[in-house]
Amino acid sequence: MKKLKIPQNHSGISKTLRLPENIVKDIQILSDMKNISFNKTVTELLEFSLKNLDEEDEKVIEEKRKDFSMLY
Repeated sequence: MKKLKIPQNHSGISKTLRLPENIVKDIQILSDMKNISFNKTVTELLEFSLKNLDEEDEKVIEEKRKDFSMLY
């Protein structure tokens, strides 16, 4: 008989976002088209955006990330 194994918490962090209705609708449509969750779609869109930032913004984020990691 297999044993039940409860996984540890995933590394996700819960945040509440207030988004314009038209953006929510478009993301939901995209999620439905691709048959993935709304959350996964938002995550993919955010990751893409962060990977394609202006070089100056990217440098600032990299510096702030170092400061942020020292706090936690």
